[in-house]
Amino acid sequence: MNESYAFAPTFAARRQLLQTSLNAAEKEETAEAVAAPLVSGEQLEVLLTDWETPLVVDAFATWCGPCLMMGPEFEAAAKELKGRVRFVKLDTDVEEEMANRLNIMGLPTLLYLDKNEADDGTSPNAVLKTRIEGALQKDSIIALCEHHFFGGPMPEKL
Repeated sequence: MNESYAFAPTFAARRQLLQTSLNAAEKEETAEAVAAPLVSGEQLEVLLTDWETPLVVDAFATWCGPCLMMGPEFEAAAKELKGRVRFVKLDTDVEEEMANRLNIMGLPTLLYLDKNEADDGTSPNAVLKTRIEGALQKDSIIALCEHHFFGGPMPEKL
């Protein structure tokens, strides 16, 4: 399933400010550094227009039991694939507008996104490689990344 998500361009200054705040959050050198940071809708929009690595978005809610169960698995997968795939979390209750734009209907939802290089010289669009609704374990999250982003085999079971 490949879908393009085109987002309106943002002002350069706004983009720079959002990217700076996202980079600062990711580079925190604390004992509890997070491999899959929580992002706002604006930060996610920046990620979808300016990126170097594939992106996996965990759309979740704090009241969702399966979301809470999958949280540590998602974080572990993010740590294992750090530098190869970027992982972020989007709280759908806080970021309702972005959740609607991404057509999030069930929780948790994982969006596996890669960039589609435009042939006409315009900015690349995000291409949805797959959408998974329901909690997954770390090994399944990683196996789907290997398949959709690096040409690995399709996992036989999730």
